[in-house]
Amino acid sequence: MFYAGFDMLFSILFPILLLVVLGMILYTIIGNISTWNKNNHSPRLTVPATVVAKRTEVSRHHTDNTMMHTFTTYYVTFQVESGDRMELTVSGSDYGMLVEGDIGKLSFQGTRYLGYERN
Repeated sequence: MFYAGFDMLFSILFPILLLVVLGMILYTIIGNISTWNKNNHSPRLTVPATVVAKRTEVSRHHTDNTMMHTFTTYYVTFQVESGDRMELTVSGSDYGMLVEGDIGKLSFQGTRYLGYERN
């Protein structure tokens, strides 16, 4: 009797959970494609900017009980002449070369970092 109730509950919840997970995956994919498309249609700009902050985000992914992969994402916050700030993802080598307080010219396209040239 318990198993019959469990089977009915499982047969209802499993499809709902599957739809929720697939919905989250589709939402992420569509969001990434939308950002990529928006960046591609944005103008490439080079503006005077100051490096005001740097940060990293480390994520760990376990593949099984013995393997773990670590990924680091590097972010730099730039302040432009108008006082607006933008945080952009940069490569590890660019992150290492930038220092808070650097003044120069920031090149970007939408939310895509293209480069930074110090004065």
